[in-house]
Amino acid sequence: MAKTIQESAQSFLPLERDLPHLRAAAQRCTACVLCQTGTQTVFGEGDVHAAVMLVGEQPGDEEDQTGRPFVGPSGRLLDLALETAGLDRAQLYVTNAVKHFKWTPGAGKRRIHAKPNGGEIKACTPWLLAEFAVVKPRIIVCLGATAAQALLGKDFRLTQHRGEFQPSPHAERVLATLHPSAILRAPDEDARAFQLAGLIGDFRAVRRALQDASAPLEAL
Repeated sequence: MAKTIQESAQSFLPLERDLPHLRAAAQRCTACVLCQTGTQTVFGEGDVHAAVMLVGEQPGDEEDQTGRPFVGPSGRLLDLALETAGLDRAQLYVTNAVKHFKWTPGAGKRRIHAKPNGGEIKACTPWLLAEFAVVKPRIIVCLGATAAQALLGKDFRLTQHRGEFQPSPHAERVLATLHPSAILRAPDEDARAFQLAGLIGDFRAVRRALQDASAPLEAL
């Protein structure tokens, strides 16, 4: 039986806005058509008091199956970059702008990632805002252009402002960087190594900002 689609996740938000209640309520969300294609809602996870929140685009195939964010190939690359930069994932909060996996059929049983559209991102935004309100991160890191535009506006260009701290009502500082999946799609090993070095460098800038939150943005 098809689920009835709502226009926004706002009506699904629970009265109690802690992470356990939000996570449970999100499992019943039908705010966009992706609830009909994803196996389950993939909510954020991590330290409820995290100083840094990572926001990706949407769960992938493995995330959709397990119900956990960033556990597939992109997650493993993310873990490598964080560890190299001196950040402990266990002390962070990791989530996505869209909580369901959007995909198109591929060969055999393969499910191919499809980019969520503006309506789907907007419908899911109340969940992300609720996560911000509970965790209260000092720094938000947007992984990829979709997450960056969801937070910083549709005119934000990752190619022009990657690695730069931006003002935001949701945290002291927001920084947009590459999504690990973009690195995995790089055309060759040299390109992947170059992009990975950029991601690690951006994470190091985040670590420095945590160590000296009083420093001017342009100095970090």
